[in-house]
Amino acid sequence: MVTEERAVELVEALLLRQRQESPWMAQEPERAVANVYEHAFGWLVAVQSVEYIRSRDPGEMLIGQGPYLVDRQDGSIHHIPVTTFVSDRWEELYRQQVKGVRPPDEPDPLLTAVQALVHSDGMMAAMRHLRKQAPLLEPHQAKAYVTAVKDGREPPAELVGLIPKPKQETSPLLSISTLAGGPAR
Repeated sequence: MVTEERAVELVEALLLRQRQESPWMAQEPERAVANVYEHAFGWLVAVQSVEYIRSRDPGEMLIGQGPYLVDRQDGSIHHIPVTTFVSDRWEELYRQQVKGVRPPDEPDPLLTAVQALVHSDGMMAAMRHLRKQAPLLEPHQAKAYVTAVKDGREPPAELVGLIPKPKQETSPLLSISTLAGGPAR
């Protein structure tokens, strides 16, 4: 278990290493730990320019930098971009991108619609709807799909593969970067 003090040490060491190893970082204002917040995953460590921490002059403030997360379990350090951090999804992204936890599968909206139609309006209505959404299906394939749904079975995989997938929303959120102590992403 990583303590708050150890989290601060790890981030300070990272900041020093970045400043020493990167010509770009050497030209930027020196950064230091400004605040630490406990979180279920570990420690959120906010950094700020040393000059701002000393003077509290807003002109010296670094803006647009998200916090570092020091994982409580293994001490790995992850940078969370500010645009990702201020969203409601940063924790979900951390679970997925860093911890490898897959989100639960969302129900297939077409399958759900076909199920509802077959039970309310019958096989023909369900087949018509299915063929509108999946024009590559031949009538006998649509019938096999709807029959499987009517019988409470999963539609055959080869037919599901012929149905175009809805476009996924692209997330404007930036990835969480592992900077130390874990597999680089």
